Amino acid sequence: MAYQNEWLLWEAEDEIDEIEHRPPTEEFLFYQAVANGDLDAVRKNCEQERFLDSQGVGVLSRNAITNLKYHFVITTAMITRLCKQKGMELELAFRMSDFYIQKLDDIHTIEGVRNLHDVMVLDYTEKMRRICRSDTNSRHINICKEYIYSHIKERITVEDLAEVLGVSASYLSRLFKKETGDSVSVYIRRQKIEMAKNLLQYSEYSMIEIANRLSFSSQSHFIQQFKEVAGMTPKKYRDLNHAIQWDIEIGSQPDGQEDG
Repeated sequence: MAYQNEWLLWEAEDEIDEIEHRPPTEEFLFYQAVANGDLDAVRKNCEQERFLDSQGVGVLSRNAITNLKYHFVITTAMITRLCKQKGMELELAFRMSDFYIQKLDDIHTIEGVRNLHDVMVLDYTEKMRRICRSDTNSRHINICKEYIYSHIKERITVEDLAEVLGVSASYLSRLFKKETGDSVSVYIRRQKIEMAKNLLQYSEYSMIEIANRLSFSSQSHFIQQFKEVAGMTPKKYRDLNHAIQWDIEIGSQPDGQEDG
C-alpha cells in the first residue's frame, strides 16, 4: 500500500509531465533485425551507439550505470524470446541470456555495459543469421538467398542472380524451382512481403513509403502483391497488428486455448 501511495504522489509531481518516452518503433525494428539475423542493421545500430541514447527510453534508476544495466536486461529478455520464436533452440536462447546477464555483475562502467551489449546482440544476430540461412539447398541456391536477403530493398531479377553466380538465367531458374519449389520471382516477392509486414507492424511508414523502400513499381502494385501473399490488404494487416507491439510468446497455451 505504501508503494501505491508513493506512486500516486510521484505521478502528480510536475516533473513527470516532462518525461516523454520515444515511440517504440525503432526499438521493435531493432529486435526484429536481431531475430532475423540482419547483421548490417544491428552493426549500424551499435556503431551509432543507440543503446547509450537515453533520450526517451525511460529512467529505471537514478544511478546511470544501474539504469543502463536494467535496459540491458530488458533488451536481452526481449531478444531471447523473439529469437526463440524465430527458430533458436529454447535452451540455447536462455543459456545465452543467463550468460550475458550474469556478466553484468562484473561490469561497473557505462562503456563496459555498452561493449557487452554490442557483443550480446551481435552474438544473437550471427546465430540467427545461420539459423535463418541453414537448409539443405545447394551452394548456388544458398548464395541466391543470401543475395536476396542482402538486397531485399532493391529490384532483383533472375538475371542479376545469374550474373552473381556466373551461370545462365535459365539454368538458375530450373535449379531454384527444383530445390525450393518456388520460382525466383515468387521467392523474392514473399521475402519482400515479409519485410513489408514488419514495417507495417513496427513503423509509421505510409503505404507509398513502404512500396518505394521495397522497390515495388507502384503503391497499387504493392497492395496487390501483398494481398496475394498475405490474404489481406496492407491496411487491414496494419489495423490488426500495429498495436500488438509486445505480442511475444512467453509460454504455450493449453490445447485448444488461445490468448484472448
